[in-house]
Amino acid sequence: MKITSLRTLCLSRMHEPERQWFTSTFRVVKADCAIVVIETDAGVTGIAEACAYGGPLQIQRWVERYAPLLVGRDPRDPSIVPSPHFRSSSHDCAVAGIDCALWDIRGKVAGKPVSQLLVESGASLRAESPINPVPLYASSGCRYDWGDDPHQLIEEALSYIAQGYKAMKLRLGTEWTWHGVTVDRFLGLMRELAQAVRATGVPFALALDGNQRLTEAQALPIARELERLGFAWFEEPIPQADIDGYARLAAAVDIPITGGEQFTTVAQFMPYFEKKAYDIVQPDMGWCGLSEGMRIARMAERYGVKVIPHNWHNGLMTLANAHFVAALPHPLWCELCVIQGPLQWAILKRPPRIEAGALHLPDAPGLGVELADDLEATFPYLTGDWALPVHYEDFLVR
Repeated sequence: MKITSLRTLCLSRMHEPERQWFTSTFRVVKADCAIVVIETDAGVTGIAEACAYGGPLQIQRWVERYAPLLVGRDPRDPSIVPSPHFRSSSHDCAVAGIDCALWDIRGKVAGKPVSQLLVESGASLRAESPINPVPLYASSGCRYDWGDDPHQLIEEALSYIAQGYKAMKLRLGTEWTWHGVTVDRFLGLMRELAQAVRATGVPFALALDGNQRLTEAQALPIARELERLGFAWFEEPIPQADIDGYARLAAAVDIPITGGEQFTTVAQFMPYFEKKAYDIVQPDMGWCGLSEGMRIARMAERYGVKVIPHNWHNGLMTLANAHFVAALPHPLWCELCVIQGPLQWAILKRPPRIEAGALHLPDAPGLGVELADDLEATFPYLTGDWALPVHYEDFLVR
């Protein structure tokens, strides 16, 4: 079996005004998608989604550059997989897409789901069969405005409980300085949120993503109160490069401190492992690929660190991350962006079944899905930024 071609589908869909979401100082106006397609002379095609944060057109260019090195090679040979090098996001996202598409081919050739292949090949440390279904958590909290109605966050959380999810991750809301938000005011909303969730009587976990927006002086009291409220984890509270700050926070509280979604190699995670700066690491298969993702997971296991992957954007990347979770020795959650819009699942002919907050991995081999027809005609790529800056003046009149 030989690879005959590699290509990238670059797709977009504008959000309707009511679907646009915002947080910090930006508003997201469209959804993007980059899908790597690898074809072989045996008629087996591999597909995978590269994280669109790398820029679909830039990802496409990197895939084109790698094509001459891969055409004619056996897709079952793991030595042909390019390596992420963490110097270029677009490069590593392209490599991740290539890697996951090759795993899709290997699974199809073996007649097995990727998660099963990860276990049987020894890529994973899991001894048992992969789990199925895979628990999802609803990831959003990106529509509450401190100058308008921050309690929208509570309504949103309750809606996810009603949909059957068992957990939610939220963000910090719009820029705090615009409306004089303090740590105390923020924690007041967190207390109201936790109380509203408890009042439902339904077990439901909450987690907070700080998006690296806080100082260590702000993050510590927030971490302590989130711990008291029973939050599941506190993600990326401070700038990522402050390893010592993360180590101090992790040592000061019992709530897990997490991060690393942008990291694409074991080497990037090593200082955090060694300094006990992360209690949970969050690699993304659309950013680092399944091969490196499994290496990161094995190193995390050695250091006693849990793994919950980051997962944003669309359904094909969600499936790669779900297969990854299913093959972990101690699987926990897979993130699901619940505000991506129709593009998320419309890229697939038959989306996987999601029930009661869990994704049922398809029985079909590989990643288990096929692309919908005529995607480039249905969702032509729209140039321009996916997010637009929002200024304080935009929030003065409400």
